Order: sequence, then C-alpha cells, then structure tokens
Amino acid sequence: MLDDAKAADVQVENLLEINNIEVIYNHVILVLKGVSLNVPKGGITALLGGNGAGKTTTLKAISGLLASERGEVTKGTIKYRGDPIQHTDPAQTVKMGVVQVMEGRHCFEHLTIEENLLTGAYTRSEGKAAVAADLEMVYEYFPRLRERRKSQAGYTSGGEQQMCAVGRALMSRPETILLDEPSMGLAPQLVEQIFEIVKTINEKEGVTFLLAEQNTNVALRYSHYGYILESGRVVMDGPAADLRENQDVKEFYLGMSDEGRKSFRDVRSYRRRKRWLS
Repeated sequence: MLDDAKAADVQVENLLEINNIEVIYNHVILVLKGVSLNVPKGGITALLGGNGAGKTTTLKAISGLLASERGEVTKGTIKYRGDPIQHTDPAQTVKMGVVQVMEGRHCFEHLTIEENLLTGAYTRSEGKAAVAADLEMVYEYFPRLRERRKSQAGYTSGGEQQMCAVGRALMSRPETILLDEPSMGLAPQLVEQIFEIVKTINEKEGVTFLLAEQNTNVALRYSHYGYILESGRVVMDGPAADLRENQDVKEFYLGMSDEGRKSFRDVRSYRRRKRWLS
C-alpha cells in the first residue's frame, strides 16, 4: 500500500492535462462528455469505473489511437508537458514518452517473449548496449519472463503475457505509461503481483502511470489519486486514500457499507441513486 505522505508529495508537476474533452465515434456516438483530469509527474493515477464507462476511450484519446476505430476528440484539449497532443500521430506520442499498454495484452503471438520485448525498443536509437541493459532491467522486474524468453508468446499464460506487455512498454524508455485493465482475466494473486511491480517501477524508475481499472479495490490501494467515470463523465475524484474511505465508493464500488459487505443485488442500486450526482 502506498504511503499517504508520498501521495501528497507527488502532486508537483502535471505531465498530462485533459480539459473538458468530448469524444465521438462514427460522427454520431458521443462517448466522453466533458472529461477533465490531471496526471502528475511521478505518480500513479487511477481511472476507475465499470465496463463501458469510457476508461479505454480516454486512454486512446491520449495515445492517438482513436482514429483506428473511427473516433475523434471533437472538443476540449489534451496537453502533455504543455503541448497539445489530441491530434498527434501515435508514433510521435511514443517518441514523446507516452506509451499505452492495451487492454487484453495484444502480444505478437508468433514471436517469442524476448522478441516481443525487443519490439518495444524499435523507436530507440541509443545502440545495442543500451537496449540490452534495459532488457536485463525488464528481466529483473519480471523473472518469469527470463524463464520464458524463448517461448512463443501465444503459448504463455495470461499473466505472463501481461508481464510481457508491460515489459515491452518499458523497453521504449517511457516517461508515462497508460495501462489499460491490467487485472483483466488474471487470478487475484497475479493481480497483486502485477500491481506490486507497477509500484516498484514507479518508485525506482520514476515512470508515471495512468491506469484504467475496473478493480477499484486494488487500484485505490496502489494509486495516489483516482477519478471515477460513469457514462463518459467524471463523477468523483480525489486522493486515493480519501476515495478508499468515502462511503459512496465503499458502498457502490467496493461492495461495503456501514453494516459490512453488501450483496451484489444491493450494490446495483447505485445505478438508481448516484448520490454524488444529485
């Protein structure tokens, strides 16, 4: 769990600033409706919400991947280090230091784990020695990948593929990683392992994370600040420690109330109540 004092310390410089953006698919489907958020340098920021809330769309708006799905930012601004990037080519966004780890891992199944990792260094120009050093760094963070480095990615487990996807992002020497649903399809023990590694990378390498996650419980334990999305809008935000103790978040997202754990049937009532929107 993160130290609350550190959570306050990281609020220094906003690397990423999203101001009142709207995203439309196919010229008619409005997905994001006035979303605003900041991602401070050196922090872990969580973007929370259920399936269809707009988390992945937000990440793709930042990384420039909306166009491949006939989506576009039609209003508002996205700035990275003060420069507008909402219409920037995805390859240029990577060169700026922003890398997205896609939902569902998206490893190259026919390549080995090590070949997958090396594709992350494709845009770099420092030479083989620097790439080899970073490959060794990735193996230190993910010892399991070292063991499976000669295995085809398509024949590895979901957890190993998630590690490979994060390791591949690290190979590009990013300043910021956009991590989409890292817990999806993984056993609870593996989820904790992945988040522990994210925390370590954040602390030791200084990599900034914006992670989209449905697992609110684990995300709030490892992040410094959180935003909750519902139906394409930010409905609540605050320091992760505060959100963990917020009664509405406990009841609607963590399944807890003053009386203890609530049943799923009771938790579903938040769709009708949504006290913070009233």
